[in-house]
Amino acid sequence: MIPIIVVGVDGSAPALAAVEYAAQDAERRRAALRIVHVRPAAVLQGDLNAVQERYHQDILSAAQQRAWECAPDLQISAKLAVGPPAERLREAARDADEIVIGSRGKGGFAGLILGSVGLSMVGHVPGPVVVVRKPARHAYGLLVAGYDGGEESEAALDFAFAEADRRGARLKLVYAWEPPSFAASAVVYGALLQEMYDEHVARVWDRLALWTDKYPHVPVERLAHCGHPVFLLSEESRAADLVVVGSHGRGALASFALGSVGHGLLHRAHCPVAVVADRDQGS
Repeated sequence: MIPIIVVGVDGSAPALAAVEYAAQDAERRRAALRIVHVRPAAVLQGDLNAVQERYHQDILSAAQQRAWECAPDLQISAKLAVGPPAERLREAARDADEIVIGSRGKGGFAGLILGSVGLSMVGHVPGPVVVVRKPARHAYGLLVAGYDGGEESEAALDFAFAEADRRGARLKLVYAWEPPSFAASAVVYGALLQEMYDEHVARVWDRLALWTDKYPHVPVERLAHCGHPVFLLSEESRAADLVVVGSHGRGALASFALGSVGHGLLHRAHCPVAVVADRDQGS
């Protein structure tokens, strides 16, 4: 069965950037692209209703045209849904392999990252949700994946390796270890903290053998750092085509979709961010 990528649009600049990303990704995957726009359920009186209908159809048409400009041979469908944006977008994406959305929007998608629509999508639907802020101006041939060594982040790692393989890109695996809260006042235990750090890093890298064996042709770079993951991942995103993280994690990455790390990275990243939820755990 042909893969399906769904992109949500609302006529905003980030949404059109999301269309560009989705079209290019669908072309790489040999997938079909489904463009979804949601309009309010309220029906206006008289001619205003016809004007509103044309306005929403124009949004879909513009998105479809942008997609064809990016990938002329792509199989594209467009859907105008009515009702609550997040609910209708989830319904349209039930059979999708990937969902792509803009970082901020207008109308039904206003406040996407901080508002109810974004919070109900990112990390709360099965599979990857890619958040795009602006069109890509450069191709670096590099993907960055945040990995904490836990089972919760393995779906993200699967996605990152497969995506790097499809793109013929390098993959940089980033592990950020936050020391215990007492560490700042425990200078005399520096050697012990270093030993803890080394043990954590070694354990995390040992778990990667499954993926490096499965994708032997993907060039892998490993970066371990003692500190907060938001700063590290956002800095690495400056020269990356995509940053990949799990929707939930351990330690600083716990409750990613709703917590400060997720919001911090989505606000600070300089490239698209893929938040990947395990399909067996998505809701």
